[in-house]
Amino acid sequence: MAANKEQTFIAVKPDGVQRGLVGEIIKRFEQKGFRLAAMKLQQASKELLQQHYIDLKDRPFYNGLVEYMNSGPVVAMVWEGLNAVKTGRVMLGETNPADSKPGTIRGDFCIQVGRNIIHGSDSVESAKKEIALWFKPEELTDYQSCAYKWVYEN
Repeated sequence: MAANKEQTFIAVKPDGVQRGLVGEIIKRFEQKGFRLAAMKLQQASKELLQQHYIDLKDRPFYNGLVEYMNSGPVVAMVWEGLNAVKTGRVMLGETNPADSKPGTIRGDFCIQVGRNIIHGSDSVESAKKEIALWFKPEELTDYQSCAYKWVYEN
């Protein structure tokens, strides 16, 4: 069971929140079989966003990205399951929606990279950092879904 406890950080960006896509995104992760461990709607501070995107600070789009992410509420979530990071990234699609396949979140709902509605951790290490940045340990729940045995083999 411990192998199935990998966590990933997923955030619905302001454009996804404004477009009413939060429920559809949650639905996709639930239908896949992942377990929701934490979720909150918040207006992220510039300081939090600057820290979150610190690895992009030297990129020309960094300031615009922070400004955009600060322009409206964000739904921050932690999803848990086997290969949650890798599978989550596949579900999201490519960063540039034009390169995303139909059936992915970005492939189905996005047109431009600057409005790609969702963020997902790109590695287990970055997931741990992002989760710790957005959530206090006591905000994460630990329970076994009644559907667990129907999603995972022993």
